[in-house]
Amino acid sequence: MRAILMATAAWAAAGALQAQEAVAAALPTMAVEEPPAARIVARVAGAVVEVIARLDRAANALVVASGGAEARRPLSFAGEGVCLIAGARDGLPYAFVVGDGGEIAQFLVGRGRGGLTVAPVRRLHVPTTATQCVADSATGDLYVAEEAVGVWRFNADAEADAAPEVIDAPRLGQLNGETKGVALHGPWLIASDSSVGALTVYDRRRDHAFVGRVFLDGQGATIEETGSLAVVDGRLLVQDDAADVWRSLTMTAIAAALRVEAGDPVGPAAPPSPFAALPAMVETTPMPSFGDAADDPAIWVHPTDPAASLVVGTDKRGGLAVYDMTGRQLQYLAVGRVNNVDLRSGFRLAGQEISLVAASNRTDRSLGLYRLDPATRQLSDIAAGLQPTGLDDPYGLCLYRSPRDGSTYAFINDSDGRMRQWRLIETGDRVRAERVRDFALATQPEGCLADDVHGWLYVGEEDVGVWRFGAEPDAGEARTPVAMVAGNPALKDDVEGIALYDLGGGEGYLVVSSQGNDSYAVFERIGDNRYLGSFAVVANAELGIDGASETDGLDVSSANLGPGFEAGAVVVQDGRNVLPDETQNFKYLPWSAVAAALGLRGR
Repeated sequence: MRAILMATAAWAAAGALQAQEAVAAALPTMAVEEPPAARIVARVAGAVVEVIARLDRAANALVVASGGAEARRPLSFAGEGVCLIAGARDGLPYAFVVGDGGEIAQFLVGRGRGGLTVAPVRRLHVPTTATQCVADSATGDLYVAEEAVGVWRFNADAEADAAPEVIDAPRLGQLNGETKGVALHGPWLIASDSSVGALTVYDRRRDHAFVGRVFLDGQGATIEETGSLAVVDGRLLVQDDAADVWRSLTMTAIAAALRVEAGDPVGPAAPPSPFAALPAMVETTPMPSFGDAADDPAIWVHPTDPAASLVVGTDKRGGLAVYDMTGRQLQYLAVGRVNNVDLRSGFRLAGQEISLVAASNRTDRSLGLYRLDPATRQLSDIAAGLQPTGLDDPYGLCLYRSPRDGSTYAFINDSDGRMRQWRLIETGDRVRAERVRDFALATQPEGCLADDVHGWLYVGEEDVGVWRFGAEPDAGEARTPVAMVAGNPALKDDVEGIALYDLGGGEGYLVVSSQGNDSYAVFERIGDNRYLGSFAVVANAELGIDGASETDGLDVSSANLGPGFEAGAVVVQDGRNVLPDETQNFKYLPWSAVAAALGLRGR
């Protein structure tokens, strides 16, 4: 018997192969019992514990156990393999089950009042049967063996783009036919080249460069068909499909045959996240519109009952939604493709002070104006007819109350960089807009915030950063850079929403959504706007709420908003609403959590 080694110096990105062949000593294996279930150490209900997952093939169910408790989740497809990962951002345990129809289902393991829970997160897919998966908590990589195609890599983070990538496939690289198994050992990715009874080894440190291939000796005869793989205590377990047994060999033997050093069992390490991971506490009813719909929220503070406060959110495919502080939708106005929204209380209209809500409407290119009634907690239109913006694509919007004369203004920007300022004027029981100023940025802006105390206007130029202008109509075009993408590694374009946490006395914090790395950067309100840190919104397994990613708009309030939000709240748009897959929505978290994580103050 013999084992044939074929090694390469590298597998170039273009697929060019520099190969050499050598005859290695036989790699004998020994029969062993079937490998144990998948295991991982992760955080469940605040405690770091071991989590075990397996498939109950008779019942076609995922079975998860931890701390003496067990949970079962029936599958809607024929499960073929299961693997576990601790989330890179939240440290929570996630299980992946791959299936006969190419299904890749992700589940979150948590603990509720009734014990251990397994909740569906999202569904990925490959075209044909997926037989096995393996995941790396350090790098966040999920590898899947698609039997008829090859090996795929996905991003295992539920809040990230899955970004599927083919690692190897027949006729494109080193695999010869069917691929039934994948395993990890340190920097090595190992795949079973099932059709020829071999193992292929790749170096993850070198962009999955091909290291070599070995054929195995199965006690007197070459293994004809390699199946699933597992790594246990420094040994590789290989399923011998033809003989229907599992066989074992050491990693040292594989390394010697390949004439390389055995892989470091620790493997490649991902850099620690620089962001505080804060769980979402509330999520809103999903948007009625599909696709990229939810965009920008605005927090309204009830004048007498903090718990009756509201969040107004835009559906840029259909209208405006109103939510209470539990996330329940109270109203939906189908008024068009509303992009951004802002509000100010204390606007004088028909002899009384009202809460004025303004929104940019891309359907009719107008400025929408509404009243929010504290008694009914409903929006009603108060615009004095259509208020055209004269912009081709009215995009971002924010309101400003001038400390100079008390006038209220609306700023609206266009996706081409133009910005316009409008004075909002009482006309009987209606409101009209009067254009008072034009200026522009070089590229697309969206998020903006006006500071009513200091008379400043902050504008996010999506690919560039945050600028500060004067907010008064005679301020001109002079601007100051506040936070540039090029100058702060924690800020990654697109720069989207901007909001203010008001500490009083002119002090506070600016919060900016950094869409490119699914985080939120915090800056001082005054002085040179010093960067203070960033946070990410992650899943809350106990409440069954996913985190937030690809955030467009956000809002922050320092007011008491009721139980759990006594020091204010942060509300962010969630571009991927999973756990389970649903249309987009908004997530709430208490400011007290942000303050504690970043060493900030609260009111």
